[in-house]
Amino acid sequence: MRIGIYARVSTQRQVQADGLTQQLDRLLAHALRQGWTVQAEHVFRDDGYSGASLKRPGLERLRDRAALRELDRVLITAPDRLARNDEHQVLLLEEITATGCAVEFLDRPMSQDPHDQLLLQIRGAVAEYERSLIAERMRRGRLRKLQAGVLLPWTRPPYGYGLDPDRPRDPAGVRLDPARAAVVSEMFAWYAEAGCSLFGLAKKLHRERVSPPHGPGRWNVTTVRRILTNPVYTGTVYAGRVQEAHGTGATATPRRLRPRADWITVASIPALVSQEQFDRVQDKLAQNRQFARRNNTAHPYLLRALVSCGVCGLSCLGRCLPSGYRYYCCRGKLWLFTHTGRQRAPPATFRPSRWTRWSGRICAGC
Repeated sequence: MRIGIYARVSTQRQVQADGLTQQLDRLLAHALRQGWTVQAEHVFRDDGYSGASLKRPGLERLRDRAALRELDRVLITAPDRLARNDEHQVLLLEEITATGCAVEFLDRPMSQDPHDQLLLQIRGAVAEYERSLIAERMRRGRLRKLQAGVLLPWTRPPYGYGLDPDRPRDPAGVRLDPARAAVVSEMFAWYAEAGCSLFGLAKKLHRERVSPPHGPGRWNVTTVRRILTNPVYTGTVYAGRVQEAHGTGATATPRRLRPRADWITVASIPALVSQEQFDRVQDKLAQNRQFARRNNTAHPYLLRALVSCGVCGLSCLGRCLPSGYRYYCCRGKLWLFTHTGRQRAPPATFRPSRWTRWSGRICAGC
């Protein structure tokens, strides 16, 4: 008989406490008592994976082997080791047993009797409820530690800082990374005093071969902006500052900054910039955001997104001259001058549009 065994623990602490080893020993001993032999490739284990998710490497290998009909029986210590969610338990059991493979739980043997199946679902619901209670207790415990200033809100330090490998979550173990700290200080100085844009700053960093925060690659505007807007560089660690994006589709919530009143002050660490310089950078970012082209609605053109060129078919853009006159101009004509960065002769078959004054009528064409 082809026997497979599956074991899982949720945290690395349980792995270090030999919780996984104990499960495997029990399962192998039970198979030996029954006279069954378990091959090494039929031992499936998940070290430090939550039972609330189906994305587990050991479980996926088990499901693949069962789908190929390479197993006759799977041994598991308890249903909550297979899954913590009642629906996931039913789904996995139906999927595995449909291939002709039986599932046996050592602690709670089950049969196809309706009473046993009902009891299995009840136990799955209790396991899911227990997982929710554990998650809530962990959330409250983490919040208390953050408020007491004994736990860092991140596991990966901000660019320019390092962590004590023996105390990675202890605020007292935060130290400066001299090379990257110097880069951060220069970034604030360049942007605040040298009149450099975010894109220009990213190009400058790449040109000077400064390594980006997360391994090889290029600096981009998003990375530069996150560094320049992070108040940790003033010497204060905050928790709950950013609400990360979650969900998909219509229910997706974008990444956004929470109100300042919701921030939790955790601890003080070495500062890289002064509060005055940080505020000056924030003011400049806000000003640039206000005058960005995508946010500039100072000129309400009557036929916005409705006028197109009669020759080339491209859309027309509204323009307002310093004299106060407003015009529609073919995007193709602007492309000849702005996209290439220099003036060049148009193609022989292309006749650029003329400027048409906005006098309350639609452009008659080019």
